[in-house]
Amino acid sequence: MHFNLRIFRYGDIPEDKSGGELQQSASTKNDWPLWEVFIRSKQGLDHKHVGSLHAADAQMAIENARDVYTRRMEGVSIWVVESKHVHASLPEEAGSLYDPAQDKIYRHPTFYDLPDEVNHM
Repeated sequence: MHFNLRIFRYGDIPEDKSGGELQQSASTKNDWPLWEVFIRSKQGLDHKHVGSLHAADAQMAIENARDVYTRRMEGVSIWVVESKHVHASLPEEAGSLYDPAQDKIYRHPTFYDLPDEVNHM
C-alpha cells in the first residue's frame, strides 16, 4: 500500500507532488508574519488601530481581522499592514521632531470658536 499524505493549512497552494513520504506544509503559523489591524467604525471617521494578528497573506489577515475585531458589526472598513512596514519615531526624539511646530501658532487654530454643529474636528 502506498499513501501520499499532504497537510494543508489556510493560504497554502496545493502542488502536485508524487512520492510516498509524508509531506507537511512548510508554512506554519509560527512562520506567518504579524499584521497590524485598523478598523473604521463609521463612514467619515478615521481608521483606528485595534490590534495585531498573524496571517499567511493580506487576504487571510483581512478575513481573520473581520472575524476577530468586527464580530458585532463594529466596522465598515478594515485595513491590514504587515508590521515590518510600520515605522515610527522614537519617544526620546519628540523634542527635536516637534519643536519647529511650536513656533507656528497659525497651524494650531486653538483660538477659534467652533460652532456646535461642527463634529469630529
